[in-house]
Amino acid sequence: MIAIANRPHRQASIPRWHRQFLAMLPAIRQHAQLSFHNLPAEARAELVQETVANCLVAYCRLVDRKRVALAFPSALARFAVAQVRSGRRVGCRLNSHDVSSAYAQRKKSFRIERLDHDHLPGGWRAAVVEDHHTPVDEQAAFRIDFTAWLTRLAPRQRRIVRFLAAGNSTSDAARRFRLSASRVSQLRREWHHDWLQFQKTEGTLPQRFPAVSSGIGNRKW
Repeated sequence: MIAIANRPHRQASIPRWHRQFLAMLPAIRQHAQLSFHNLPAEARAELVQETVANCLVAYCRLVDRKRVALAFPSALARFAVAQVRSGRRVGCRLNSHDVSSAYAQRKKSFRIERLDHDHLPGGWRAAVVEDHHTPVDEQAAFRIDFTAWLTRLAPRQRRIVRFLAAGNSTSDAARRFRLSASRVSQLRREWHHDWLQFQKTEGTLPQRFPAVSSGIGNRKW
């Protein structure tokens, strides 16, 4: 009996344009990195990948039209960055009703943030999130309204409030901001009263945030 030798599978040849695009990829990535350098690392990495995907789609169109000679990494990258900044994503339609869409956020002038990420010093937002007994909607409402209340204060006062709201003691705040402990206690009472008045003006707000509330008022509100 004669055994039939298995014929090796012929590997599909890689199209020439694949290699050409890969050769341009480092320049495209560098342009995207520079264009989004002012963003946080996570957001920057996502937009760089979106730029690369946009460049690939544009390059494929040029290949189909037999106009590859017009493809330059700088031109592709500039066009892709403009598309990404305008909210256009590969494979996604522009949807002004999708709150997670950058296009919708820019068109309707709003933005979304992570509850577990604190952009401001002091960590008071993280302290709010650690209160697992408070519903998420109340946490979000507190973050918005507490930030609005902070804008009413002078810059130095905001720094002291954030420091206290993060759970630091009166004596720690006195040493850090070169005040007497009695003065810090007095400021806490004033801010507590002002916060309560702000609540009456803006409406009833959640008050179950011990780590934060202890910083600007009594141990329990």
